[in-house]
Amino acid sequence: MSYFSRHVFFCLNQRDNGENACAGHGAQAGFDRCKSRVKAAGLAGPGQVRVNKAGCLDRCAGGPVAVVYPEAVWYTFVDNDDIDEIVDSHLVRGQIVERLLLPPSVGK
Repeated sequence: MSYFSRHVFFCLNQRDNGENACAGHGAQAGFDRCKSRVKAAGLAGPGQVRVNKAGCLDRCAGGPVAVVYPEAVWYTFVDNDDIDEIVDSHLVRGQIVERLLLPPSVGK
């Protein structure tokens, strides 16, 4: 058994040169919401879920983005409702939220 069963990485990258970056699309708010919801659901801690900040995940065109490992499921999100659905469906029940999947063709 690994130390955490799942990691959720949120790209919080900021670019000062005007290029597209997740930080400019509400990534920090999504991270904060997810971390709070995971903790409130009793999912945080060893053997469970860890919500992490990440630098650029190289999927800027779909930002903001988050990825759930070990499944390697990439999500895009817009608001708290999207984050809540990812937590409730994927992290609690193990069901991928199809409508929020980031298409594999979306890159930088």
